[in-house]
Amino acid sequence: MGLMRSGRAAAELLRRQGAAVYASDVAATAAVRENAAALEALGCAVQVGGHDLARIARAAGVVASPGVPPDAPPLAAARAAGVEVLAELELAVRSLPRTRLAVVTGTKGKSTTAACLAHLLEAAGLTDVGAAGNIGFPASAVALADRPPAWLAVEASSFQLHDSPSLAPAVGVLTNLSADHLDRYGSEEAYYADKALLFRNASADSRWVLNADDEAVLALPGAAPGTRETFSLTQRAAAGFYDRAAGWLVLRGTPLMRRPDLALLGEHNVANALAAALAVPPDADREVLARALTTFRPLSHRLEPVRELDGVLWINDSKATTLSAVAVALASVDRPAVLLLGGRPKVPSFAPLAPRLGRVRTVVAYGEAAPLIERDLGGAAPVVREGGDFAAVLARARGVARPGDAVLLAPACTSFDMFENAEERGRRFRELVEAW
Repeated sequence: MGLMRSGRAAAELLRRQGAAVYASDVAATAAVRENAAALEALGCAVQVGGHDLARIARAAGVVASPGVPPDAPPLAAARAAGVEVLAELELAVRSLPRTRLAVVTGTKGKSTTAACLAHLLEAAGLTDVGAAGNIGFPASAVALADRPPAWLAVEASSFQLHDSPSLAPAVGVLTNLSADHLDRYGSEEAYYADKALLFRNASADSRWVLNADDEAVLALPGAAPGTRETFSLTQRAAAGFYDRAAGWLVLRGTPLMRRPDLALLGEHNVANALAAALAVPPDADREVLARALTTFRPLSHRLEPVRELDGVLWINDSKATTLSAVAVALASVDRPAVLLLGGRPKVPSFAPLAPRLGRVRTVVAYGEAAPLIERDLGGAAPVVREGGDFAAVLARARGVARPGDAVLLAPACTSFDMFENAEERGRRFRELVEAW
């Protein structure tokens, strides 16, 4: 189910293994049709623009792409008929029996931590494959390679954990926990229960890297066997901690690197870097890890510094589509900020951001959300509305910003009023800024 990158890779993998495959997607975009044509050429039966629920109910098994909601009609039809539903990640796990998995999950920070971990594993000579899973590169595509890697860093969502019963990480990382996806789970407890499935196949050989600053994280593994290490921004007893006073990241009691040498904005990314360093096998060369951390760069569209122009730093955080993500972004910027907020709103009110706007020089409100933003935040910071296209939004920000400021794209909204997705929005931001 699902015919984007993960679905295509899963179908190709199943065909290689000799399975008869029916693949479908409710969408019928150009990308979906391109993948459908490729799969038809491999002998798959393919449907775009809908699903044959009766056929799905007769299947031997159903593999769900990460973007398919757990309550989507094809998955509901499969479960009602007693057909096993597997995450695309589970298919990959079964097809990579000799690959050791370093699995990262949590509510926030998964992508950066998984990418950083992959970068460190590559630097240490333990893998030649970057991060896979929910980070954008399908794990099934890794399984299609002629030579599977010895190690693989995997970002796993709660939905993937739910339907990956064979997943047994050599090392598992839990970044943090807070209520999320409650529109699909219905309760915080149900969401946490799926996150706890990270530990379901724990053994004495398992290693777990946990956030010591998050009580929910520390409680989640329960009595799961294995070795536990913690990371912290405040607790010196943790295996990985941030010595803020000295300006060092400390790993297992010894300074690892200076904070200014880590090219990531925000203390939350210090925590992510510490988690990644702990997840690498403990016998990895420390100097290699330190050098690798200095060369790790922010992921695209996640607090990504694009350019400093006329004394103004332009930052692309297009993935900041929630109020909490915007709050983190603002806390990570050590300059007065011109904040670009807008798009299609996901919340009825932006008022919870008001206390976070103390260092915001101006909010530039745009898109469908602009009237709400002006209504809710006008009393907390100057708000200007821009009704033009995205180029006009950036031009307005450039006119407002002063030397020493940052212009921060952290929209707190989806992109669908102007763009296909957050990535396209971030690319357009980068293109416009780099063209000046």
